[in-house]
Amino acid sequence: MSPTPTSAARAARRTRIADFWFDPACPYTWITSRWIREVERVRDVEVRWHVMSLSVLNEAREVDPEGDTDGYLWMPVRVCAAVQERHGQRALGDFFTAFGSRVHGHGDWNWETVLPDALAEAGLPRELAQAAGTHTYDAAVRASHARGIGLVGADVGTPVIAVREGEEGERTAFFGPCVSPAPRGEAAGRLWDGTLLMAGVREFYEFRRTAAPVDFRG
Repeated sequence: MSPTPTSAARAARRTRIADFWFDPACPYTWITSRWIREVERVRDVEVRWHVMSLSVLNEAREVDPEGDTDGYLWMPVRVCAAVQERHGQRALGDFFTAFGSRVHGHGDWNWETVLPDALAEAGLPRELAQAAGTHTYDAAVRASHARGIGLVGADVGTPVIAVREGEEGERTAFFGPCVSPAPRGEAAGRLWDGTLLMAGVREFYEFRRTAAPVDFRG
């Protein structure tokens, strides 16, 4: 008969850490982030949040696929970088939730009100919204973006997820998964299990079909 695991043995089991790089303006990334939040609930996973930037990703291309000629998408990622630098990645996740609920959940793209209001909802100083109009955090955005995209290659987009077993584990990184709507409960857990299974095969690099319409109901 197998002995019952001791408390020490249970504590020794390493929680999976999922580093999640995101551009907050991307609707599919928002949906995937709600899925990974659900994964935290049904699997032994801790999500850590990091900013990446579609503006940085696309700046060397002749045509910006986002059509952001005025640099509008730089503004929220600068605020994300300010939040992470001053208050940490957990606060960044809280800000992303408040921001995404307004932008993607309610269709409010007015940065002048969305950014300070989302900061306040996340328990953060509204004054951090001032970072949106400066270049103070551009280097931090670029550095965080480079860390994420460096794990998967520049021919993908947002989000990027890197998974490891505990603090010292080897990372397995991938783009996506892009889902719409976000699965809930055990369905979210099964998608997580399958994603890890595929990502764990080094030779595997792509699995896709025509994109589903954006659906925020999940």
